[in-house]
Amino acid sequence: MKRFALIGAAGYIAERHMKAIRETGNDLVCASDRFDVMGRMDSYFPDAEFFLEHENLDRFMDDQRMAGKPIDCVSICTPNYMHPSHIRFALRNGANAICEKPMVIHPDEMRIIKDIEAETGKRVYTILQLRHHPVILALKKKVEAAGKDQFYNIDLRYITTRGKWYFKSWKGDVQKSGGIATNIGIHLFDMLIWIFGSVRNSKVNLYQPHKAAGILKLETAEVNWHLSLDETDLPESIQQAGKRTFRSIKVDDEEIDFTEGFTNLHTVAYQHVLAGNGFGIDDTRESIELTEKIRTA
Repeated sequence: MKRFALIGAAGYIAERHMKAIRETGNDLVCASDRFDVMGRMDSYFPDAEFFLEHENLDRFMDDQRMAGKPIDCVSICTPNYMHPSHIRFALRNGANAICEKPMVIHPDEMRIIKDIEAETGKRVYTILQLRHHPVILALKKKVEAAGKDQFYNIDLRYITTRGKWYFKSWKGDVQKSGGIATNIGIHLFDMLIWIFGSVRNSKVNLYQPHKAAGILKLETAEVNWHLSLDETDLPESIQQAGKRTFRSIKVDDEEIDFTEGFTNLHTVAYQHVLAGNGFGIDDTRESIELTEKIRTA
């Protein structure tokens, strides 16, 4: 059984990490967050220590290590701009890190983390749950079977509406979230690169705080992509159904539906990490470099 710490325990995504820790048969020993209402932890790890101050978490982990009971892994669910410092904290405290996407906002930060991995002998992994989605796995297998000579035309649309709170939070601050391409699109760009190969060219046709669009040329595909937080961009049928999210990827006019099937993907990701084959810096590098280019185009 691995002993976990979790930083950013009050966030929406943290519950998926708690669930994954429990479902993989491990223990959440301690957690921290600036927000002090943590009722969700009672459903998973009611006996976990909880700290409002990061310094107190640091002291507790140090005491645990001195007592011969070190923390094995630190799960990181904090705002994007905090990821690099929390990854460094985990590695230098003798623990592996499991970080929500994006691992970092700026590509230069990956080099620093890579050096600390070499220095400490510990690893950082990131959650790229689309790589575990059955529909996406089937698409990758189909593309691999067709070979490198097959070229695809792809239309990707992802509209996920957000309320007014979004732009008053860290998510709406490009310096803290990386903007829409990083905060909303990173896992989609990663999935496309993973299946259709490295980036050959990227053109951005529209970039606003709440929506972005462009053309992406990969080794075996050209992608017209569109990301939006704007409710008016939802198809009429989706609006009439009372839904607020629309995901669509068409590969040569064939619709690939991956709307469902997300409920256990964090647990699957944890299983891979704990088995020693999770996704690390080198796996996520190209998508982070791409989102930086989109943001600064």
